[in-house]
Order: sequence, then C-alpha cells, then structure tokens
Amino acid sequence: MTEAVRRVQTDSPWDETIGSARAVAAGDRVLVAGTMPFVGTVLQGEGDPYEQALAAFGSALEALKEFGLGAEAVIRTRMYLTHLRDVDAVGRAHKELFGAVRPAATMVVVSRFVDSRVLVEVEVEAFRGADTS
Repeated sequence: MTEAVRRVQTDSPWDETIGSARAVAAGDRVLVAGTMPFVGTVLQGEGDPYEQALAAFGSALEALKEFGLGAEAVIRTRMYLTHLRDVDAVGRAHKELFGAVRPAATMVVVSRFVDSRVLVEVEVEAFRGADTS
C-alpha cells in the first residue's frame, strides 16, 4: 500500500518562496510541479529550447526518482514554451525521453515565465502502479 500523501522539496528557491513542493505523491499518482531548466540557480541551455527541455525534463525525472519511478511511469507531460518557433526542438527532446512511453502530452505557447531567459517549463505526472512490462 502506498502512503496517502508525500511531498518532496528541492533546492529550488520557489519551494520556499511560494510554499510549494517539487513533487507530490497522492495514492498511486505522482505530480511534478512546473520545472524550469535550472540546476540549482544556474540556467541550463540558455537560448537553446532543445537543451532547456532536456534539462527541465531531467530535473522532473530526478524528482520522480524520489518515489522509485522513472520515465516508464510517466502518463502525462505538459510543455510550456514562450515561442512557437521552438515546438520542433522541444518536441524532439520529448520524443527522445518519452517516445517509448508515449504519455498523454500537451504543448502550449505562453507569453513569458518569471525568468525571461527561460524558453521552456515542463510538468510530468506519473502512475506508481504502472505495469512496465
């Protein structure tokens, strides 16, 4: 039996500033909050949407590891972009990471993020009861 609710914090300044968690497990679902392409306070892939997508998804997948999960457990992804021109680059990164899994995916263009250098922010949802066979 899984725990009712478990939260994972990170070193992200947003966890404390706005009172959030990087990931929350509730029953068999694990939700990973919007994740930007930072390692600590250092932006990864500045100016490169493909590298930013890989970095953001990498951080989100790291959060899933806290629950013993990997990409195979991901059932939904959301990708937020600031430029329509970046759809192909971000889609390529998504396919590299999740092509074999094929989660439900959403990609939308937004006006901006809290840091103007960020081109991509992602969210993932995973299922802990997933049959990975």
